[in-house]
Amino acid sequence: MSKQSGRGPKHLKAINLALQGGGAHGAFTWGVLDRLFEEDHLWIEAISGTSAGAMNAVVATQGMYDNGADGARQALEDFWRKVSDTARTSPLQRTPLDMLLGNWSLEHTPGYMMLDLMTRLASPYDLNPFDINPLRDLVEEFVDFDKVARETDMEVFLSATNVETGRVRVFRRHEISTDVIMASACLPFMYKAVEIDGVPYWDGGYMGNPVLFPFIDYSPSSDIVIVQINPIERPGTPRTAHDILNRVNEITFNASLLRDLRAIDFVDRLLEEGKLSADSYRKMKIHVIDGCGDMLKLDASSKLNAEWAFLIHLRDIGRNTAQEWLKKHFDDIETRSTVDIRAMFAGIGSQHHG
Repeated sequence: MSKQSGRGPKHLKAINLALQGGGAHGAFTWGVLDRLFEEDHLWIEAISGTSAGAMNAVVATQGMYDNGADGARQALEDFWRKVSDTARTSPLQRTPLDMLLGNWSLEHTPGYMMLDLMTRLASPYDLNPFDINPLRDLVEEFVDFDKVARETDMEVFLSATNVETGRVRVFRRHEISTDVIMASACLPFMYKAVEIDGVPYWDGGYMGNPVLFPFIDYSPSSDIVIVQINPIERPGTPRTAHDILNRVNEITFNASLLRDLRAIDFVDRLLEEGKLSADSYRKMKIHVIDGCGDMLKLDASSKLNAEWAFLIHLRDIGRNTAQEWLKKHFDDIETRSTVDIRAMFAGIGSQHHG
């Protein structure tokens, strides 16, 4: 992908990217993007992002404005480095034993256990009355929203959840601000709702993790590549209160994605049966890049681990996963879906072609 106005002749394929949220696990998405922006034959028409996915989307867009694909890759690396630097003084650090064992979890650290307990007993309006959030300062320092608004080669959609109506709000490139990014990443047990034009918003993951429908209306590409960091399927029954809550959160944050996929499949089915006009509707081709077993091994507490070594570990998993996906499925782009959505909703599970 190179800097130019619009898709050029060297770009053999075009896609839309849908980026999930997941705290520090968003560094996996950084790795995926790092590899995709390296692919000269691939053009990215639009990005939809939530929470950490929103941050990746905005940072990549700013980098695109500065220096095309190379600028996007450099901006993402600089951003995640700043995330790690900001977290150096955080009480959320691995224990020496976890470091020795190569365990990325924070579950047994005093800081995480205290945070987990306090967020169950009190609201952020009690615990954090001044609404201190180091990520806000980082975003304000790092992101130039004028550049994001002017990067017309790539559309951006960020989602947040309207607290009052429970509906998703999608912000487009020219509407993005620090408040929009913080709203998209606002976990209600940790931070106060973010108000935009008098309306309170929480994390977009509740109603759009990430949203897919804007691609249908605003992007010429019919291919959607979902970068998934929250596993839909997790074998086994959680037994402890902590594991049960974590699994409930995973299910909740994937519900909106599954809803959008079901809607896309429903339209595809009606098109195949001739009940909808192909002049008014189009078939969307769905693809998924996920960390599979590598991400399944990580527990929820590691989403708060911003140690540079961990972020690099996740980035490398993301790069390698994207590399394998491109080898296997590049020719499928603009040709067919590589995820069988109907099998997924038939209870068979996700079936990848190939």
